[in-house]
Order: sequence, then structure tokens, then C-alpha cells
Amino acid sequence: MVTNNVTRLLTAKKIPFEAFELPNQKISGMETARLLGVDPQWIYKTIVVTREKGGKPILAVIPAPHQVDLKALAAFIGEKKLKLPTQREAEQLTGLQAGGISPLALLQRGFLVVLDEAALQHEKIHISGGQRGLNIRLPVKALIELTRARTAPISTPVSEGTDQD
Repeated sequence: MVTNNVTRLLTAKKIPFEAFELPNQKISGMETARLLGVDPQWIYKTIVVTREKGGKPILAVIPAPHQVDLKALAAFIGEKKLKLPTQREAEQLTGLQAGGISPLALLQRGFLVVLDEAALQHEKIHISGGQRGLNIRLPVKALIELTRARTAPISTPVSEGTDQD
């Protein structure tokens, strides 16, 4: 099993989790679901969102077959306007490669984490393990507690060809 800061954190906190190794490249959430043989609704991707007037980015954690609803997220957190940074900007803001951005790898950075409320329908979900090629399955309650995530309806199903991965 791959060991990194995320797996060490989960082990230290005695949180049950499963780690899955995938190809060490940027792959979509839908492809992750296919490779793991699980329902895509169980795979959650972390989308970096920036505020129009600066400040810390927001981590929107949403189901793989969905896209961030920027208006809903902005209304939920009391912002007028939010935007999606480029992949390069997201990597610079987080210090992580796209495909490996994880709220668990960014706990010390103080980012606001907003988890789509659809996650509450599941006991466990899959998220990135903080590096490309590592996927973690863990209890939703543990993810919320560790990241102090707020939950809200912040995503909509993706239309063909508009994936935010």
C-alpha cells in the first residue's frame, strides 16, 4: 500500500479506510469509477474554486458525474461570484497536482471545504488520496469531521462533454 501524509493521518486518527492504487496520471472521476468497478456516484472529486475578490480558495467536493454549481456554492458561502481557476492555477494554489488534490492533504492550509450533500446518502465515499494514483475510501462522517466540511447542494449533473475533472 502507498503511504503518504493522508494515509498516515487516517491511521493516526484510527479512521478505517481502504487505499486503492491507480495509474499514476490524471484520470477523470468517471474513469476512476470504471477502474475500481464502483458506482460513479461513490467517487468524489475535489474542485478548487476561487473567490472573485481574492482570499482563500474553496474546495468543492462533488460526485464524479457532476459539475460545481458556482451560483449555488456562492450563495451558500455568502459570496457574490466565484470562478474556476485553470488547472495550472489550481495546482499552484494547492501545491498538489490535478488528479491528486484532496481536502485531506490540505488540512493545514485552512481552505473552506464544502461537500455536496449527496454524500450524506452514502456511508462511505472515495476521494483522492493526495497524490495522483491514490484513491481513498472512507466514511463520510470521518471526512466531514476531519475537514470541518460544510454540506450543501453545490453540484449539478454533467452534460456530455463538460466534465470539470
